[in-house]
Amino acid sequence: MTRGSTRGRAARQTLLQECHERSVQLLLQNLTPAGMLAASPGSRAQRRGYAAVFGRDAAICAIGMALSGDRDLAGAAARGLTTLARHQAPNGQMPKFVDVHRSEADFWYLGCIDATLWWLIAVAFLDACGMPTGLRRAHATSIERALGWLDAQEHQRFFVLQQNEASDWADIMPRSGFVLYSNTLWYHVKRLYGLAHAEATYRNLNGLFHPFSAGLPEYRRGRLLADYARKAESREWYLSFVNFAFFGEEGDVFGNVLAVLLGLADRKASARTLKALLRAQVHEPYPVRVVARPIGPRSKLWRAYMMRHRQNLAWQYHNGGIWPMVGGFWVTALVACRRLRLAEAELVKLAQACALGNWRFTEWLHGRTLAPRGMPGQSWNAAAYLIAHHAVQNRASPFAVTPER
Repeated sequence: MTRGSTRGRAARQTLLQECHERSVQLLLQNLTPAGMLAASPGSRAQRRGYAAVFGRDAAICAIGMALSGDRDLAGAAARGLTTLARHQAPNGQMPKFVDVHRSEADFWYLGCIDATLWWLIAVAFLDACGMPTGLRRAHATSIERALGWLDAQEHQRFFVLQQNEASDWADIMPRSGFVLYSNTLWYHVKRLYGLAHAEATYRNLNGLFHPFSAGLPEYRRGRLLADYARKAESREWYLSFVNFAFFGEEGDVFGNVLAVLLGLADRKASARTLKALLRAQVHEPYPVRVVARPIGPRSKLWRAYMMRHRQNLAWQYHNGGIWPMVGGFWVTALVACRRLRLAEAELVKLAQACALGNWRFTEWLHGRTLAPRGMPGQSWNAAAYLIAHHAVQNRASPFAVTPER
């Protein structure tokens, strides 16, 4: 090893360690008695609704806090989950967010299905880590109600979740019906909690979202859905959603990454999916762009609401923006697939993205110009970095399934 390469490696390790420290600092700064705020508190964050405890954000932050190595963060990891449980709807749904100042829950326009999924995943994760011991038992009633609500959203022959358009984290994207991202989380929840029909869910999800590599379903309605979906031109990655006679082939990077990370994709499918995402260069120059091929106004999937505030145009926001939070899961998925050298290199790029603007931890970057967009001081950026850093350091994914005990 040359002196230059030694210095370069030392500089990378210094950057990674600084990003770890700054991630911990940001989370401590954004932590409140009610849990983790979505972004650093301030007048702009308050006006834009970020000074709240969000369902999916709080869950991802809880996992990052548990893996942070910081005693204060680990001890407070369950706070946000408890706040969300206190505002759980009577039907079992977890809120999109809780305004802690007004003590008011919000459930979005057409629901927010992944808030409940992420809450269940985080509760199981913290319980398995003993942070605190007995968390599942303490939330047993909320867990039962949350699972009951999700069960009511499940198709009773396919055993996969059905959802409204724009009702998950990509809340101004035209995905509906059976959605890859949400159902990958659902399959993980089924394994964590020992729910019925997990194998049927696995089989049907692979058949629906990658019908090109699956045999024809026995169920005649499944055969018709697969027949429509086989008309897709993009066959490298999983389809982003499948509805009655239309589907998404734009390349949902978060959904595909989670499919690899959480066990929906087997070894062959994982290799195929990662190869396709790398070929699309979704990890350049920073991880990771959340759509491989943005939806344009001439696409049949384009919706008028994507023009609102000119936010979801091509290469922006959920339609091709670069999200460091998703980058953390990308790195972790690479570790899970034993792409360890690439994972370490991507972790460095993720740290560089967090460091932009003097450690701004920006929400997202424009997919082409790299202009920082959204709210700075994003808690889940810091948490996702801590998850990825832990995976690279330990050379293992932290998302191994712990079955119900």
